[in-house]
Parts: sequence; structure tokens; C-alpha cells
Amino acid sequence: MAPKNTQLETVQPKNKSHIQKLKKNISYMLSGDGKTQNAYNKITIFSTLVFIAMGVYLFTVFHNDFEHFNADRRSSVIGLTFMITAGVLFLFKIFYVLFMAFKYFKYKAIESVSDADLPTITIIVPAYNEGKQVWDTLMSLSKSDYPTKKMQLLAIDDGSLDDTWSWMVDAKKRLGNRLEILQQPENKGKRHALYRGFNLGTGEVFITVDSDSVVNRNTLRNLVSPFITDENCGAVAGNIRVLNNKKAMLPKMLDVSFVMSFEFVRSAESQLNSVLCTPGALAAYKSTAVFNCLPEWINQTFMGQPSDIGEDRAMTNMILKQGKHVLFQRNAVAYTNVPEEYPGLYKMFIRWGRSNVRENLAMSKYVFTNFKNESKFGTRLLFISQFSRIIMTYPFVLFMLFFVLMHPLLFLGSTLLSILVTSTFSVLFYAHRYEIKESFWAYTYSILYTFGLFWIAPYAIATASRRGWLTRGLAEKK
Repeated sequence: MAPKNTQLETVQPKNKSHIQKLKKNISYMLSGDGKTQNAYNKITIFSTLVFIAMGVYLFTVFHNDFEHFNADRRSSVIGLTFMITAGVLFLFKIFYVLFMAFKYFKYKAIESVSDADLPTITIIVPAYNEGKQVWDTLMSLSKSDYPTKKMQLLAIDDGSLDDTWSWMVDAKKRLGNRLEILQQPENKGKRHALYRGFNLGTGEVFITVDSDSVVNRNTLRNLVSPFITDENCGAVAGNIRVLNNKKAMLPKMLDVSFVMSFEFVRSAESQLNSVLCTPGALAAYKSTAVFNCLPEWINQTFMGQPSDIGEDRAMTNMILKQGKHVLFQRNAVAYTNVPEEYPGLYKMFIRWGRSNVRENLAMSKYVFTNFKNESKFGTRLLFISQFSRIIMTYPFVLFMLFFVLMHPLLFLGSTLLSILVTSTFSVLFYAHRYEIKESFWAYTYSILYTFGLFWIAPYAIATASRRGWLTRGLAEKK
């Protein structure tokens, strides 16, 4: 028998340990778990600022090359066409941002009405493989400052494979008749779980809450008050913040992004009575508006396949189509869990991207018709902004790749300078609303999105017909 190679035996475990250590460090950098999370977070923020500073330096160095690059593009028909198109879109974007900023400053959340005026509500909590978090959600809802006699709480287990049902049973024991729990015979998807809840609900207003979300005590009453003050209100979007943003880096980035998406964008959209998406994490719908479109919603298809994603955006779209107002309540806050690692993040964005494509196509069929009696300018403007981004996705990706090949350092410098300019608004907005030290994650998020998630939009467009939730262990369906 040949003697053992003891040197090889000692080297292999060492290499393996190095690989494991490297993976662990990368995991820390992305998720921020562990005792070193504060140090890694500070390093990441510092690295982000250094990276942007380097980009600004590169742009100043190659500024003349940038002028020559643009001159070369103008000398060809294709390049000139692209630059003119990009210029028109840029001017439109400036107008759009200024217009939305004007609407944002006019926005004011509606204060809660009195207990006597509050409508009866049915809260529907669909859950799949949520574990204990669904218990936390139900306990949070049960503590709401809302008249008990006017509140119906339904929790629906959508065929979970873990202990979600056990936690629902425990919540039922604690809450008694205040909670009704139901179990789907098999996993049918969130849309079907909500459909069951809509049909069982007795409230004047339906409220949908994701099973990984918790709410403030005054959230429910603030959320439904617009239905009382505005007779034509068909739906209300809640204000979503990130629950798991204490350590992990991706949730910290997403929290800044959510504040911009909800507290700025949806505030402005609300002034136009046309919030484009009521989030699944927290939304309210007038029951009559739901039943007006419920058959179409549950039987919705895309390219011949049943739609099992984007149920919140689809419901919003169908209520807007009825000529109803869709509003936003900044004072109705829910905190929800978001992915802490890159795979979960890009899967979530792919699902959102596919839904965005589908619902913009659906919206194009009615937005330029006489779908409501009042002004339709705001709704149409929001649609044009959304649809133009879809149309220009591939041309801009191709231009970006061409730019990288022609002058990679100039591309890096100009891109980072653009990130500095555009993200500074997000930084200032978040700092004004919340904390300065957390606001700098806006820069990190923009870098991540630009260099690590740029492929999401073109991929989502190309695969818009694919089904599947992608997360929570559900496989993608073709």
C-alpha cells in the first residue's frame, strides 16, 4: 500500500477553510449578519463614497473623451437618433420629476375619522411557509386601535409545508372569536387565498396584509379614513417600511428605496388620485369596487396562461379602470420583511418587473379612453412615464454595453457621477424624513442596482409570460 501524502492532506483542508472563510466574509458583506455587522456596514458606506469619488475623478480626467464620444455618436444616423431620443426623454424626465415634486409638496395625509364613522373592515392575511412570523402579524393586527365590533380578521394558510398552520392555531387560541383561520387544501397561490377571503368577507372595506408584516396601532384606522372623506375612493395604499433593517445591508438599502417609492412617489401619485400599485403588504379596497372586478381578477391571464403574480398591481389597475380614486396614506404604516441576500432580491425584482410589464400593457387598453369623468391627465402622465421606461430598456442596455466596450473608464466615471447626482436627492429626502446616517445607503443601493441588477428589466420583459412566485420555495413555471 502506498504511503499517505500527509502534505496533501494538510493542504486540502486549509484551502477548503480559506474558501469557507471567503464565502462567510462575502455573506457578511451582503447580509451584515454577526457581531461584525457594524464594522462591515461602515466599511461598505465608506467604500461606496470612495468609489463614487473615484468615478468623479475619472470623469474629470476623461471629460474631453466624453465630448469626442458624443461628437462621434452625432456623426452617425443611429447615434444621432439615439441621442435625440435620449434628449427628449431626459427633458420629459426633468418635467416629470418637477411635476411630481410639486404634487408631493401639496400632499397631506388624511387624519383618522371618529370611531362612529369608521367603516366595517375585513382583514385578510394569506400565508405560505411563513412560520412564526404569521403569528406576529396576527398579534400586531389584533392590537390595532380599531373598534372590535367593526373588525373581521381572516387568516388563510395557502397549503404551507412548514408549521405556519400551527402558529395560526395558536393565534386562534389567544384571540378566540376575533380571528377566523382557514386552510387551503393545497397551495393555489396568493391570489386564490385572497379570493377566498374576499368571498367570505363581510366588511365594507377589505384590507390585505402580508403575513410577514406588522402594523402600528393606528395604521388600520388611518388606512380606511379616505373611504369616508372621499366617496369615489376605491383603494388606498399603505406606507411600507422595512422590518428587518437593523443589521442586514440589503434591507438597509431597500428601506431608503421604499421611503422614496412610497413617501415621495406615491404621495405625488395620490395627489393625482392615481396610485399605480397598492402593495400587498398593506392595502385597502372598497368591497363594491372589488366585487365589480373580482371575476376578471381571479380569471386574469397573460398570453394564455393564468396570472399567479402581481395580484396587487392587477387589483389596483382594475379599480383605476372603474374611474375610482386610488390614494396613499403616509400615516398608515406597515413594516415588512425583505430579502437579505442577493438571490432573494433579484427574484423579488423579477416578479415585480414581470407584473409591471403585464399591467402596463393592460393599462394601455383603457388609459386613453374616457374611463372616468374627471381629468385623466395625471393617470396618463404616470402611464407614459412607466411605459417609456419599458420601451427604452433594450436600447439603453445596448448603448451601455457599447459604451463599456468603447471606453470602460469613461463609462465608469460618467455612471458614478450620474449616481452621485440622482441619488443625492434620495439621500436628502431620507435624511429630512428620518436619519442622516442611514440615508447614505441610497448611494450604495444605486451602485448595486446599476451594476448588479441592471439585467432585471430586460430579463423581466423577455420572460413576462413566465409564471411562478420564485421565492418561498415555489418553482418558476413556464
